[in-house]
Amino acid sequence: MTDDSLRITEIFYSLQGEARTLGRPTVFVRLTGCPLRCHYCDSEYAFHGGERMTLASILEQVAGYQPQYICVTGGEPLAQPNCLPLLTQLCDAGYSVSLETSGAMPLDEADTRVSRVMDLKTPDSGELDKNRWENIPLLQPHDQVKFVLCSRGDYEWAKFKLDEYRLAERVDDVLFSPSFGQLEPRQLADWIVEDNLPVRFQIQIHKLLWGDAPGY
Repeated sequence: MTDDSLRITEIFYSLQGEARTLGRPTVFVRLTGCPLRCHYCDSEYAFHGGERMTLASILEQVAGYQPQYICVTGGEPLAQPNCLPLLTQLCDAGYSVSLETSGAMPLDEADTRVSRVMDLKTPDSGELDKNRWENIPLLQPHDQVKFVLCSRGDYEWAKFKLDEYRLAERVDDVLFSPSFGQLEPRQLADWIVEDNLPVRFQIQIHKLLWGDAPGY
C-alpha cells in the first residue's frame, strides 16, 4: 500500500442518473468499502475487493475521458482517508466535482468546492443511527441533501427533518427519491405535490436505462 493510493471498484463514463446534474455525461470514480449496510443498497459489489490505484493514475484515467463532470461515489468514499486529496486534486484540475456520501462520515475536511450530495438515512433504511447530524451545519448552498424513501413513514420522517433543520434554506437542492422497487414513484410524486414541498423529486434514470448493471 502506498501513501497516495485508494482502493477503486470501478471508473467509468456514463450519464449521471440522479441529483442536480441529472443526465449529464459524467465520469464516476467508485471507491471500495462502506461501513453501512442499508437494506436497499444498489452497490454491494463495492463493499469488498477493488484495485489499489495511486491518485496520479486515477487522475490520468479520468482525464482520458475528457469530461466536465466527475462524481466520486462508493460504497462510502469518505471511509478511505485519501478520498480527501483526490477531491482536491480533481477540483484543481478544473472539473465540476460531486461527492456522494452516506452522511455517516465527517464532512469538515472535504474540499468545499465539491458539491457534497449527503444522504440522511431514514428509519426504513436500517441505518438511522448512523446519521451524523453535526454535518448539517457544514453544508453550503451548492451542496445537496438526499432522502431515499421506502414508505409513507419514511416520507413523514423526511418532512419533519426538512422542517426541523430548515434544509431547503440551507442547500439549493433537497432530493426525495423513491427506493427502487419499494415505493412507487408516482405515489411519492403525488405526496410531494399535495404537500407543496420545497424539494426536488428524482428517479434514478440509470436504472431505467440499464438496470442495476455495474459500469452504468
